[in-house]
Amino acid sequence: MRIVALAGGIGGARFLRGLLAAVGPQDEITVIGNTGDDIHLYGLKVCPDLDTVMYTLGGGIHEEQGWGRADETWSIKAEMKEYGVGPEWFGLGDRDFATHLVRSQMLTAGYSLSQVTEALCVRWNPGVRLLPMSDDRVETHVRITDEQGTRAVHFQEYWVRLHAAVDAEAIIPVGADTAKPAPGVLEALAEADVILFPPSNPVVSIGTILAVPGIREAVAAAPAPVVGLSPIIGGAPVRGMADKVLAAVGVEATAEAVALNYGPDLIDGWLVDTADEHAVAAVEAAGIACRAVPLLMTGVEATAEMARTALALAEQVRHGS
Repeated sequence: MRIVALAGGIGGARFLRGLLAAVGPQDEITVIGNTGDDIHLYGLKVCPDLDTVMYTLGGGIHEEQGWGRADETWSIKAEMKEYGVGPEWFGLGDRDFATHLVRSQMLTAGYSLSQVTEALCVRWNPGVRLLPMSDDRVETHVRITDEQGTRAVHFQEYWVRLHAAVDAEAIIPVGADTAKPAPGVLEALAEADVILFPPSNPVVSIGTILAVPGIREAVAAAPAPVVGLSPIIGGAPVRGMADKVLAAVGVEATAEAVALNYGPDLIDGWLVDTADEHAVAAVEAAGIACRAVPLLMTGVEATAEMARTALALAEQVRHGS
């Protein structure tokens, strides 16, 4: 079975770990990773979502944080602070720095982000084929109004420094409109047996991937069933502050509203948590097959069961049952 998943950072990576536990060794998983969170710091290209997937599946993630390296140290960050070089609000540990140094050196030497990501994955052996959504530069920005007036800030600043405490007025994936899908992305979608939307942020993770011209169209046109898992349980994000960015695009923070925002032209099936069983009828009335099952990723086995249920729903959709 050829499975393609569109994924952001922590939620996507943890779901993928469960998916790997749920499938057989003969199955092929391609992950199309969000690069809208990418940021340039200290002269280095940082790809938070790609790295989170790579570290999580490769056994190097800081489990409690869900991001960054396990057994991390912070000597470089401390030295940068002594030089008065920031930003202080974004932490890069010493081990993590090495990844960004290698990536930046390779990009400067003329390799594409896809080639660099493939090379980095040789070390980590994540068990999936990890593709950036695009080799072109795309950065998600957020329009806000604060004491400095109305302005746009990088998504990382909005999320990490401001903790989404200011209302998001608009989400702008800068550069997405002229970006091209990375090599292999459209082919993977066209050849997939199943396409999955993990419980990643529907606006700034999966939404940004879909903003690259050609990707949304390829998902919609794919012969494979497309099944998503709700990142919203009981009217609140499972992790993070997805409700803030959902409000910016006029979508309620409910499992039903997120499904309807994707729409039946894009997804064929949708899983909601048992706490949101009341949403099943409305989602199905819109033409999207829907089931209510436990969606809390409390461990690898619980997440694997979520993945099995998503794959089973895809099969039901395929056979029209």
